[in-house]
Amino acid sequence: MDMANQNRIKETAERHGADKVVVILGGAEAESAGLTAETVINGDPTYAGPLTNVALHLPVYHIFELKDMIDSQVYEDQISMMEMVLDMDAVIAEMENIRQQFS
Repeated sequence: MDMANQNRIKETAERHGADKVVVILGGAEAESAGLTAETVINGDPTYAGPLTNVALHLPVYHIFELKDMIDSQVYEDQISMMEMVLDMDAVIAEMENIRQQFS
């Protein structure tokens, strides 16, 4: 997660309260999604951005995990094609692992 996005997330959590913010990711790779999830939960593990040593403890999900909550036509039109080219199981497993590790 780049520094600008870290700052946006931090400011949003501060302005609205961390209890009112949910982060939804759409990253293509499990490792990248996991790193981003760790950043918004526990702080920037690379010690390079605004979330260094700032644990926001935000709930974070990948869009694949929310499939059953999204209108089926919207999911089909906007997201379903990505299921064919990405390792959806690996992404979901990584997200579950990060939440378990840091939540």
